[in-house]
Amino acid sequence: MNAFDGRSQREQGIRPYLVTNGRTHPSAPLDLLSMVRSTGQVPHDVLGPEHSQTLRLCRSPTTVAEVAGHLRQPAVVVKILLSDLIGTGAVTTHDPTATADVTPDLIEKVLHGLRSRL
Repeated sequence: MNAFDGRSQREQGIRPYLVTNGRTHPSAPLDLLSMVRSTGQVPHDVLGPEHSQTLRLCRSPTTVAEVAGHLRQPAVVVKILLSDLIGTGAVTTHDPTATADVTPDLIEKVLHGLRSRL
């Protein structure tokens, strides 16, 4: 229990610098909207429990931001964890890109649809 707020260390979570072994920058270029997904390949390196949790969250395509939200960790910590997993080949990533051509007509249709819902 922490004398200051009555919560145990487990309830408070692990300090981010412990999760990342003191690293402050990810080795892979990741954006909050980057899509990540596990490849099914088992990492051969010994990874921590946070890596295992991250890998489980990547079973289906998800964004870095969603993984960070589920883990309740800062985005930079999750980016470092994902970088480790990408380095082992256990996770793959895709940059967020527009898959459709955005035209003024498309924007007008989306705007009209949003207005009709309000």
